[in-house]
Amino acid sequence: MKSLEPLLNLQHLCVNEKANDSSVESTQKTELFTTPLSLDEVEVILGYEFKNKQLLEEAFTHASLGEGFSNERLEYVGDSVLNLLFTKEQYFEYPDLSPGVLTRLRAANVDSDKLARVAVKHGFHRFLRHKKPLLEDQIRQFSEEIQRFPLHSNGLVDVPKALADLVESIIGAVFIDCNSSIDIVWKVFKDLLEPIIRRETLKIHPVTQLYEMCQKKNLKVKFVDLWKESTTFDVFVDDQFVGRGSCSLKKEIAHNRAAKDALDNIVRILDKKDT
Repeated sequence: MKSLEPLLNLQHLCVNEKANDSSVESTQKTELFTTPLSLDEVEVILGYEFKNKQLLEEAFTHASLGEGFSNERLEYVGDSVLNLLFTKEQYFEYPDLSPGVLTRLRAANVDSDKLARVAVKHGFHRFLRHKKPLLEDQIRQFSEEIQRFPLHSNGLVDVPKALADLVESIIGAVFIDCNSSIDIVWKVFKDLLEPIIRRETLKIHPVTQLYEMCQKKNLKVKFVDLWKESTTFDVFVDDQFVGRGSCSLKKEIAHNRAAKDALDNIVRILDKKDT
């Protein structure tokens, strides 16, 4: 009988090769999240050349990478700078608007939904160094969902917060690099932030809109929270079912989607009441 040793050795070799292939594939997947593109292209997109390149690197380093530094501090700076920029611009652009409306207008332009769109539109996310395996799929899904809401979703889609944080970090980096000149920061980002939401394009949040509409018609609104059982919310107006929204990821989005669905269906309810 021939010895089985050569065959066993061959099988052992094949197993090792498969294991090595798997290891290489795993390493390649990890590198997708950690190997950055050249940040020179970011400066081209911005139309701004950094004096301190370390600020640019910091802006595109997510805390998940574990580098000992991240973009969190620059995000903190950028958040404040962005709010100041819109406060200043809108104060002069709308001299007749009340502080309440100005606040809503500013909030719509600086929230996560709006800023994440900026990151996707200009491809900033391609340069982000991170170790968040699910982020790529979240970005892909977000990019698809916002096609239905060209300007703002008003809480109807799940927003990858890392994208909004990234834009704030870039703003913070430019602000620090240019010796804290808000005029330079605005010049760099004004066009990048387009389309800017203005008074005529500002939408009311669906939950607020539903309550306001029903209040004017003396209708009673009731939300039934079924999120723990089925990730949904049901909406009743004068004890009549008018809408449902669902989202397995976030309870708040399910609530908002239910309000939007109710708004889409409320016309027939109002017609019956008027009749």
